[in-house]
Amino acid sequence: MEKGADDVLVDTSAWVEFFRNSPASDVMAKIIKDGRACICGVIYFELLQGIRAGEDYGKLIDMFKALKFVETTADIWIRAGNISAGLRRQGITLPMSDLLIGAAAIEHGIHVLTYDEHFSSIPGLSLYHG
Repeated sequence: MEKGADDVLVDTSAWVEFFRNSPASDVMAKIIKDGRACICGVIYFELLQGIRAGEDYGKLIDMFKALKFVETTADIWIRAGNISAGLRRQGITLPMSDLLIGAAAIEHGIHVLTYDEHFSSIPGLSLYHG
């Protein structure tokens, strides 16, 4: 599926809020309904390591597969490394997963929906605020 400027890469923290049916889940529901929700490999990994196998597992995998998938190419890994290096020079260290998610969103020209404050340190990243 082709990605557009209105698409949103949904970070793991936003998925957690969605699964908890928190007030923030309304924002997610709209993004999903509008077909703008995206996922990438790092987010798959983070979510799947926390999901218990069972009846809901298959439904979640099917839902994730229906989302737009954002590839993490060699250029994205390079961008993430450069972002990390720049931030480290400022005394800021972020998890590699957040750097990859941020770099993927920048590279693809899409927003990130997150409730993780790390992302606000990533220069050039467009955060989705609903």
